[in-house]
Amino acid sequence: MNELIPIEIIENKIFIIRGQKVMLDRDLAQLYEVETKNLNKAVKRNPGRFPEKFMFQLTKEEWDNLKFQFGTSSWGGKRKLPQVFTEHGTLMLSSVLNSKRAIAVSIQIIEVFDKLKQFALNQNQLTERISSLEQAFMNYAKENTEENKEIHRAINYLLDITKPAKIGFKS
Repeated sequence: MNELIPIEIIENKIFIIRGQKVMLDRDLAQLYEVETKNLNKAVKRNPGRFPEKFMFQLTKEEWDNLKFQFGTSSWGGKRKLPQVFTEHGTLMLSSVLNSKRAIAVSIQIIEVFDKLKQFALNQNQLTERISSLEQAFMNYAKENTEENKEIHRAINYLLDITKPAKIGFKS
């Protein structure tokens, strides 16, 4: 693989389903440059490599909710509910697809998952620091002056904008 896939493309193919960051079989097949049915056949031939924490099939309700997010009522006539793969499942795919492309793309996907984890960790740390600042301010500022109210509003604003966002993936 000569060309790297832009990070944004991978990020936009990551969804939160059942509280896990996952990627659809169809999206992974596109990135790996294989047909979805061939990707799923490779998975079926290696069931021991894909426990439920690595891969699972969407329910009809989950699939309908996901299609609603896409703003479409159909998805190319797919008859079976899609499989989704967690971070570990995407890594395992490179071993069953066994191509240079699959290995290179899996490395990129894992790097994006790591980036998203680091982003979430940094956001949580920042939110904790601002909360601690708010608590210290509340202990210090006993008077209910306009200046103290303005500082309190600013702290609340910072807390709002540092809440973990849906940046880099869709839920």
